[in-house]
Amino acid sequence: MDSRGIRGATIAEANSRQAILGATKELLQEMVRANDLHVEDVACVFFTTTRDLDAEFPAVGARAMGWTQVALLCGHEMEVPGAMSGVIRVMVVVNTDKRQDEIVHVYLKEARRLRPANDE
Repeated sequence: MDSRGIRGATIAEANSRQAILGATKELLQEMVRANDLHVEDVACVFFTTTRDLDAEFPAVGARAMGWTQVALLCGHEMEVPGAMSGVIRVMVVVNTDKRQDEIVHVYLKEARRLRPANDE
């Protein structure tokens, strides 16, 4: 069995606990659905947010979904001039028999612009 990274991103509509947790849960649920994931196969998850999001840790959303035994880490993205704001990014590392070309990366809302269509 190999480890594979699954990328995803979404937008939090506001810098509020509710908006960050809601966006995080929505993104993780879609990543689980798109890749037929089981929490016991998740090795670890890395979350980043743009610096304008600091009202809550995205990892709290994962914990609320029952990801209590998964190693979770949060951080901020680099500040790049002109970059999109309000972004929550995630990389879920899973143990799977899937090939890399079978992995579905999930980008929601305006964050779809972060991954060109020919790169999906």
